[in-house]
Amino acid sequence: MKHVSRESIDKAIEIVDNLNDEQLEAITQKYTEEQAVLFDYVISAATEYQNENLDGLLVYYFCLINECFHQEGISLKQIEEEDIDEVHEPFFDMLDEYFETEDEELIESFCDQPHLAMLMATDVSTADDDGSDMSEETATQLYVVSMAMIAIMNRAIN
Repeated sequence: MKHVSRESIDKAIEIVDNLNDEQLEAITQKYTEEQAVLFDYVISAATEYQNENLDGLLVYYFCLINECFHQEGISLKQIEEEDIDEVHEPFFDMLDEYFETEDEELIESFCDQPHLAMLMATDVSTADDDGSDMSEETATQLYVVSMAMIAIMNRAIN
């Protein structure tokens, strides 16, 4: 399985973080059109968790993680409902075990994208450059949804 490198993550962050509103809208449209089913799955988490703060974060990380795969030159097959269903239940079973043991290797090995796992772990546990911090609840929700998305994407590598 091909892994996204730290260099590709750094390039993707540089690109996504420096987009103006118009460019950000364009990249969001590009990735939501390419992976509409995955996007719907990811964005539905904000409603499921009843957390409005999660909405914008999920869109940002959806675009960023897609850009990471793009920068690495990894193409993904079109993700369908069946692909999500295949990962969804085993992922949440693994999460139950993680919350019992707090063994982060469980999540990392399930997703099999170590650099992306590290990115998400770091991003949800540290304040932004402007000093803003997300609540622990939002951070946990963002981490869970992002890691599920990464696991699904990893299994869709062509």
